[in-house]
Amino acid sequence: LNWTPRKGTRAAHKLPSDWEDQCERAFLRIAYLVKHEDMLPEFYVNSDQSQYQFAPGDKMTWAEKGAKQVDLRGNDEKRAFTVMVSVAVDGTLLPFQAIYAGLTPRSCPSLSSVGYEEAVEAGFIFEESGTATYWSNQERMRSFVDRILAPYFEEAKRKAGRPSSQKTCWQIDVWSVHRSKEFRLWLASHHPTIVLRYVPGGCT
Repeated sequence: LNWTPRKGTRAAHKLPSDWEDQCERAFLRIAYLVKHEDMLPEFYVNSDQSQYQFAPGDKMTWAEKGAKQVDLRGNDEKRAFTVMVSVAVDGTLLPFQAIYAGLTPRSCPSLSSVGYEEAVEAGFIFEESGTATYWSNQERMRSFVDRILAPYFEEAKRKAGRPSSQKTCWQIDVWSVHRSKEFRLWLASHHPTIVLRYVPGGCT
């Protein structure tokens, strides 16, 4: 059959035609903010939500030799959870937030899981989504800010000898929940010193 083991592939992501201009404008806005607010590297945090599969497999199948596109059947049938990963410009890695599909804490790892206590002591949080999906939502985004991001910024300001009024910057992508008016108004009301900046759409 002229087959050979191949990994599943998909068409490459296309950047916007003006991606360079978008990125330059975003860079200049951030540079102005950092200069104007006298921000230290630890006052700038970038976060991203990533999907992690419980059993990712090797994503291999059989296909004809030389095939440029390889369809992988069943690849979307998976159990997964979402992890919010954040790092400050000075290299500080913030604790992770892990979100699992379900309505109760029973959807999360067992309290007796290997390494669970160590993770909690390090500040990691494990939460059910409250829905049938494992993606973050308004409630879980607020939980991340209240329990991980804001406490980190306050401690960073304390160590640097800066007042609580010191502005900080949080950069995330333009996912619908992140850019929603509801979330932006909540952040401005509850954490007015955290300035939100977005990665230009389609430019990640």
